[in-house]
Amino acid sequence: MFDGKTILVTGGTGSMGRTFVHRVLSGEHGTPRKVVVLSRDEAKQHDMRMAYLHKLVATDEVIYENFRNALEFRIGDVRDYGDVCSALRDVNIVINAAAMKQVPTCEYFPEQAIDTNCLGAWNIVRAIHEHRYPVETVLAVSTDKACKPVNVMGMTKAIQERIFISGAVLNPLVRFIGVRYGNILASRGSVIPLFHSQIRAGGPVTITSPAMTRFLLSLREAVDTVLAAIAEAKPGEIYVPTAPAAVILNVAKALIGDRKIEIRYTGVRPGEKVHEILVSEEEINHCVQRRGYYAILPMLPELAAATKEPNALQKEFSSADDVLSFDATLELLRKHDLLVTDEDPMLAAAPGGELLR
Repeated sequence: MFDGKTILVTGGTGSMGRTFVHRVLSGEHGTPRKVVVLSRDEAKQHDMRMAYLHKLVATDEVIYENFRNALEFRIGDVRDYGDVCSALRDVNIVINAAAMKQVPTCEYFPEQAIDTNCLGAWNIVRAIHEHRYPVETVLAVSTDKACKPVNVMGMTKAIQERIFISGAVLNPLVRFIGVRYGNILASRGSVIPLFHSQIRAGGPVTITSPAMTRFLLSLREAVDTVLAAIAEAKPGEIYVPTAPAAVILNVAKALIGDRKIEIRYTGVRPGEKVHEILVSEEEINHCVQRRGYYAILPMLPELAAATKEPNALQKEFSSADDVLSFDATLELLRKHDLLVTDEDPMLAAAPGGELLR
């Protein structure tokens, strides 16, 4: 899939971007000619570069060789049309992971969310169209918050999806596709690192609502979704993983364990949903099963192909449906090595650490 290809990952220093780049450099889907990481954070690029130099050189020769021969870091911003044009030259596959994704931040600075999530996407579509770059596939990384959005982050991501789908009409030789998934376990800015930090500090662990549910996906599963879409998706399609959902209160309780730590409810934040949706009631009429994924088919008539595939869902795909039990939530966290253990050196030094033993 990636053999001899040049791949551009915007926002490639984020949690998903780093994991995707690692998978590409592993060679499991072929040896890329070049992997370009475009981001505006030089510190994260430096950290990513050092991680390969200091860790992978001793542990995985294939990844190190591909790192040394193929990985290229570029400082730039998807908001800047010139940066996008420069990065797209000779690129075959684009993964657009650059995003403003913190719900409260986007509520306070909606114009910034528009610039990154919407205009950044349009810069990619426009550059490919105007310069006829040899791009074969463009994949947009979206979120469950784009489905029936009630916050700025979700609204801008929903528009991003539409920008790329319309790009498939504007550039019929380019395959514009997308993925949509929920919370990534332990990604930067997500709830689990926050809970870890609060537990290490002796509490309290803060939850906005005891009823809140979220889809939970590991970084590997998120990247698996991206890889599946690149391999199989047709123009305008959005791939959705059949992810499990959990009550966030159960996540907190599982991480706290038998420690004497208070759980404090703070109220739903601006723009926050109690339950998330990955496939809406309207979308189920053009949603089909593709192996372990749902594929939301495009509605634009230029892209809509006749299909005899049956609808995969009879109702919207909500995190309020079929939530994991407490024991299943605990097992999910244990499986991904996310439980806070008493051997954690941070615990003994934390304020109130005596309560954590």
